Amino acid sequence: MQSVEVAASWPASNVAVAVVSGGSVVGSLGDQQRVFPLASVTKLLTSYAVLVAVEEGAVEWDQPAGPPGATVRHLIAHTAGYAFDKPEVQAAPGTRRIYSNAGFDVLASFVGDACEMPFATYLHEAVFAPLGMSSSALAGSAGAGAESCAADLALFAAELLSPKLVSLELVREATSVVFPGLNGVLPGYGMQKPNDWGLGFEIRDGKSPHWTGLSHSPRTFGHFGQSGTFLWVDPDISAACVALTDLRFGPWAVEAWTPFSDGVRAELSQRA
Repeated sequence: MQSVEVAASWPASNVAVAVVSGGSVVGSLGDQQRVFPLASVTKLLTSYAVLVAVEEGAVEWDQPAGPPGATVRHLIAHTAGYAFDKPEVQAAPGTRRIYSNAGFDVLASFVGDACEMPFATYLHEAVFAPLGMSSSALAGSAGAGAESCAADLALFAAELLSPKLVSLELVREATSVVFPGLNGVLPGYGMQKPNDWGLGFEIRDGKSPHWTGLSHSPRTFGHFGQSGTFLWVDPDISAACVALTDLRFGPWAVEAWTPFSDGVRAELSQRA
C-alpha cells in the first residue's frame, strides 16, 4: 500500500505500521517484529481479556467492583469515578467519563482475583497465547504497561475484525457506546461533548478533533497511546491499522495521524 509509506516521514527514529483487511496484512512499513511500549493501547488488550473472562462466566458486567456503587462495566468504560492516576473517587459512578489508568488497574486486579491468577498471566493465557502473539507481554500497568510489535497487533486486529476467542455479539457490545451522553476529556485532544466510549474501546462517533481520520466511520473504535502508538478498526470497511513509534505523542502526532489514516482508508476503499 502506497499510503503507509507516508509514515516513513514521521519524526520518530523507528516506525512500524501494519494494515489488516480480509484477515491478513495488506500493507506494512518498518520492522514488524520490533517491540515497542504501547502505553494506553494496552487498554485494548486488557479489555479483550476481560471480554474473555465475561464469556467464560468468571466475571459479569454488572458485578460490583471498584468504589461503592460501581461495577465491572463502570470500570472498563471509565465511569467508575476514579481519578486519572490514582484510585481516588472524584464522581459518583455513571455520572462522568473520567479517563482513568487507576480504574483499569482496579479492574485487572478484580479479574485476576476472579480467575485465581495474576492478571498478566490471564492476559497471556486468554489472549496472547491463543492468537500467537509471542512478542507481547504485560510488563506493568494494565492500563498502560504492555509491550508488543506490529506483527502481533496485526493478529489482534484480525481477531477484532473476525473474533474467534469470544462471540461476535460480545465484541459488538464492547465496541458500542455505553453510558451515552457523558462528557469528558480525551487526553491530548481536549474536552469531548460527548466523550463516547465502549467497554474498554474508545468510539470515534462524532468527536472533533480526533486521532483517527476525518473520513472514518463513526463506528470506528480503538485507542492511541502516549508512547506514540495507535490501533484503529473501522467496521464499515472491515479493516484496521496499527502504528507504533518510539516518539512520544505530541503535536507531531496530532498533525500526522489524521491525514495518514484518511490516506489509508481511501486506499482501502478504492480496493474494495
